[in-house]
Amino acid sequence: MRKDKVTDNTVCIVENVIQAMQDKKAKKVLSLDLKGISDAVSDYFIICHGTSTTQVDAIFDNIIEKVQENCGTKPFHQEGTENSEWILIDYFDVVIHIFREDIREFYKLEDLWADAVITRYDDAE
Repeated sequence: MRKDKVTDNTVCIVENVIQAMQDKKAKKVLSLDLKGISDAVSDYFIICHGTSTTQVDAIFDNIIEKVQENCGTKPFHQEGTENSEWILIDYFDVVIHIFREDIREFYKLEDLWADAVITRYDDAE
């Protein structure tokens, strides 16, 4: 059964992930609030892309560092760091997807969850 109330730690993770992405100039950052979707695997998906594998790696590293430092939380699971085309970071209630731009365009993950509440964030200048 899914909980209705978002924990303070979930809010901390979401805020720090968004900031970490923007710090590294991630593109088209958005969050999908999945709490209203009964079969969702998480409360939030946060998605962005970088223009190179180097940038994808930098975004990943910054997220891990910021969330650990500011929320005291390490990821439950992570994958995709071998080729840095699509890195997934799982914090249970928050799942982060960091794509290389062409891979994001191919999978169109946000379109699969089109019934979620979507929040778009401005690209960092």
